[in-house]
Amino acid sequence: MLHQIHPNKIRQVLFLALVLILGIIIFKELYFMLTAFLGSITLYIIMRKWMMKMSIRWKMKKWLGALILTILSLIIAVLPTVWLISVAVNKIMPYIQNPETIKNAFAQINAYLTTNFNIDILNKSNVEKITNQIVPFAQNTIGGTLNGLLSLVLMYITLYFMLINNLEIELWIKKHMPLKNQNADWFISEFKSLVYSNALGIPIVAIIQGVVGMIGYIIFGVQGFVLMGILTAICSVIPMVGPTLVWGPLALYLMSQGNSGQALGVALWGFIIIGSVDNIARFLLQKNSLIYIL
Repeated sequence: MLHQIHPNKIRQVLFLALVLILGIIIFKELYFMLTAFLGSITLYIIMRKWMMKMSIRWKMKKWLGALILTILSLIIAVLPTVWLISVAVNKIMPYIQNPETIKNAFAQINAYLTTNFNIDILNKSNVEKITNQIVPFAQNTIGGTLNGLLSLVLMYITLYFMLINNLEIELWIKKHMPLKNQNADWFISEFKSLVYSNALGIPIVAIIQGVVGMIGYIIFGVQGFVLMGILTAICSVIPMVGPTLVWGPLALYLMSQGNSGQALGVALWGFIIIGSVDNIARFLLQKNSLIYIL
C-alpha cells in the first residue's frame, strides 16, 4: 500500500518553494542595490556612537544629527575619493584610448627579460590576452559612473533613515535573531569589529602605502608619480601581491629602458619600505585602537 502524503505537507512544500522563487526574483531585481545597502550598514556602524552622543547626550534632534553625520561623511570620505578617482581616470584615459602604448611597454619589458634572463613570459600572444582583459575592464569601470552615482544616492538615503531609527532597528534585529541574548551580543560585537577593521583599517593602510609609494617614486624621478601612488594605494587591498603589482612592473619597465639606477631604487623602495609599511601601520592601528576611537 502506497504511503499517502498529507495535504498540509504538500501545501508547506509549495509555500516554501514559492517563497524561495520570490526571494530569488527579488534578489535578482534588486541586486544593484546590494552595494548601496552594504555601504549604508558600514557607515551606520561607524557613525553609531556619534549618533548616540548627539541624540542622547547632546539632546539634538535625530534628523539634524543624521543630516550632520551624513554631510560630514560625504565631505571626509566621498569627495576625496571622487577626486582621486577623477585624477586616476584622467591619467589612465590616454592609455585606454590607445592600447598600443600598453602593448609597446610590455614588449619592451619582454625584450629585456628575454635578452637578459631568457624569460619569454610577456610574448605577443600573452600581451594580447592581457590587454584584451585589462582595456575592456577599465572601460567598463570608468563607464559605470552613473551606476556609481545611483548607488551613492541610495546608500545615503538608507543611511539617513537608519540613523534616525537606530534604536528601533537594533532592538528589532536583536529580538528576531535566532540566537540567545549572550550569543547575539557576541555576534554583534564581532560583526562591529570586522566592519571597523575593513572599513577603516584597510583604507587607512592603503592611503599610507600610497603616500609612501608616491614619495619613493618622486625620489627616484618616476614620471606620473601621482598615478603610480594612487595605483599603489588601490592595489594594496589585493591579498598576497598588493603594491607589488605596481612597483614590480614599473621597476622592470625602467630597467628595460636602460634606467638601471631608477629601477633598482624603485625595487628596493617597494620591497623594503612599501612592503614594511603594511605590517607597521596595522600594528600601530591595533596598538593605539585608532579605528575604535573613530
